[in-house]
Amino acid sequence: MKKSMKTTPEHLYLDLLKKALSFSLWPEPPLSIATFNYARSAWKRAVVAAAVRLAGAVGLEIVRPARVTAAQREEGADWPSYADTMIGLRRLDNLQDCIESVLRDQVPGDLIETGVWRGGACIFMRGVLRAYGVGDRRVYVADSFQGLPAPDAEKYPHDAGDIHHLHRFLAVSEEQVRKNFERYGLLDDQVVFLKGWFRDTLPNAGIGALSILRLDGDMYESTMDALNALYPKLSPGGYCIIDDYVLPNCRKAVDDYRAAHGIVAAVRAIDPTSSYWRNGEASPR
Repeated sequence: MKKSMKTTPEHLYLDLLKKALSFSLWPEPPLSIATFNYARSAWKRAVVAAAVRLAGAVGLEIVRPARVTAAQREEGADWPSYADTMIGLRRLDNLQDCIESVLRDQVPGDLIETGVWRGGACIFMRGVLRAYGVGDRRVYVADSFQGLPAPDAEKYPHDAGDIHHLHRFLAVSEEQVRKNFERYGLLDDQVVFLKGWFRDTLPNAGIGALSILRLDGDMYESTMDALNALYPKLSPGGYCIIDDYVLPNCRKAVDDYRAAHGIVAAVRAIDPTSSYWRNGEASPR
């Protein structure tokens, strides 16, 4: 008897991998009050830092309950403490569907994510290739590994006032991301790290054809830099996935690029935050 697609060993492995990467198998542990202390006002930072030091001196840690619902984790609507990705299960499902589509349709090209945080989406990309025994495609892991750039409001007025660069929580080192790949047994020579600001690394990375282009840059500048450098390499039938399409600056960059290059493929929603389209599709009627 032919197995259902959802019960093949490949799909069972990938389903478990998605749940592990998103920390959906376990309740969210309490969050240390020091985690986001950098975002508090000066006097609150001082009070919290003092409390944390006093607690630490006697071997204690001050935490607060983490109230995360299954729906939030499904849609990637929180900044998780322990998960290796914050994109949620629906976006991981979409990523799997897109990769399986390009493999099935033999769309040529490697896979890339620009803006990787703890690396979870890229780890999943490599996991899909491993599950299907694909040895001739690479996964590019592109990030500054020091958070987002400060806005260049003169060159990119839409980014004026953007505060993403202030969030230390978004800065994860290359060393840590490599360790995360290793924990899943998925760090090998098919994984290529591109460290630096997109404007510096992407145009000179020697990337050939791409079949999956996943952008998670939040800002107008980061999104436009990635599109300018990489979209011309996206094969017909490949997928462009925009993680932050709900954010006005990101959406503006995407819409500007599509208009400037005559891209008419329908932008489809994945969840309330993210969208994607398939390169070369005709405009919707």
